[in-house]
Amino acid sequence: MISYLLNKIFYALLTLFGVVTVIFFLFNVLPGDPAQMMLGQNEDSAQLATVKQKYGFDKPISTQYFYYLNDLLPISFHSNQAEDYTYLRAGKYVAIRLFTIKNTTVVLKFPYLRESFTKQGKKVSQVLSETLPNTFVLAITAIVIAMISGVLLGIVSALNKDKWLDKTIQIFSTLGMSVPSFFSAILFAWFFGYVLHNYTHLEMTGSLYELDDFGEAMHIKWKNLILPAIVLGIRPLAVVIQLMRNSLLEVFNQDYIRTARAKGLSEFQIIKKHALKNALNPVVTAISGWFASMLAGAVFVEYIFGWNGLGKEIVNALNTLDLPVIMGSVLIIALLFIIINIFVDIIYVWLDPKVKLE
Repeated sequence: MISYLLNKIFYALLTLFGVVTVIFFLFNVLPGDPAQMMLGQNEDSAQLATVKQKYGFDKPISTQYFYYLNDLLPISFHSNQAEDYTYLRAGKYVAIRLFTIKNTTVVLKFPYLRESFTKQGKKVSQVLSETLPNTFVLAITAIVIAMISGVLLGIVSALNKDKWLDKTIQIFSTLGMSVPSFFSAILFAWFFGYVLHNYTHLEMTGSLYELDDFGEAMHIKWKNLILPAIVLGIRPLAVVIQLMRNSLLEVFNQDYIRTARAKGLSEFQIIKKHALKNALNPVVTAISGWFASMLAGAVFVEYIFGWNGLGKEIVNALNTLDLPVIMGSVLIIALLFIIINIFVDIIYVWLDPKVKLE
């Protein structure tokens, strides 16, 4: 187990290094001056020069790349000279100074994702900490809906193979996989949030936290979670139904299932004690992939429903070319993909003891 985790961590670091390299050079070749974006309409030549020197924008792209890596690394090197970008300014880093070599100090710190161009010096880590939890709540709720409903409908479909109920579920599943999420979001928001509003009491838009009527305090609005979670869960639900049905039908043909039936066990007991656990392997794979994708793919759903999550923040950052926020969001999503994949490998061992972590 330990060797497996160390191996996974090594490849995870290589993957993150590749992601960092790609997103840095991809977004830094875009037209536009970052210093002008930060100053807005109030810049002059002196201010531009000061900002470029402060953030290292006046350096060659290769030097800026190493500055960015240095900001991300937990152990990093920083100049003690005030005119350098890596100068240790008060409040920029929460850092532990390890030792100093001439004019360079080595520190231990949390990865620094820099500051937003458009939010008046607000740190990207703060922007992500305000939006990522909302996306987590939305994604987890959607995946729970998809998992529970998909497994149950998949079992019903398998038990009624080729009957009208099975065909109805298959039609629903096919539609769920075919309809784009943004179209489903518009349709659900209009129908359940506008046409049937008097019956559902649901809103077309809204986030998890909203100001009260007096604008003084934030309150949780759980009902705003219902429509975006259902919409976000439709496509993984359709996939889980198909996988569960096909996997269960394959398991039903195994010899140990025939033996269980010969012993007089009911279909419920056979599914609960023998078939379900073995049939869940492909479902777990799909769910893990979909959960990671939801964190990245909730963009349209969050934007349409006005859900203040990471997806909506990415859209806003793209509209304003807020590069640090975009880059930080991509890095967080890549890291979550890696963590979820490692977690899924561990779940495989629990589901199937024959699987070994190597």
